[in-house]
Amino acid sequence: MLQPLTIMTDTPERAKPLVKVAIQNELKTLLHGIKRTREQLASFEQRFGMTSEEFARRFDGVDLKETLDFLDWWMEIQALQMLEEDYRVLTEARLD
Repeated sequence: MLQPLTIMTDTPERAKPLVKVAIQNELKTLLHGIKRTREQLASFEQRFGMTSEEFARRFDGVDLKETLDFLDWWMEIQALQMLEEDYRVLTEARLD
């Protein structure tokens, strides 16, 4: 359910297009980050011969030793989830 978000300003006629452009720019930045992170994940998947989903399951289950590479992989997975969530939140935002 959409909830209102209020921005207070003395010049709403100027602020609204600025906020709209800022959101559009942030969406572009997020898409770039998502693309780059997916490329990093693909590199890990190829290097270690398993999907990121399998890796996450095994790493969570302490089935794999904690190495710097695996910690980097884990952080990329977490980063992708955050980027995708931020992208979803901003694409659902509506300016009235």
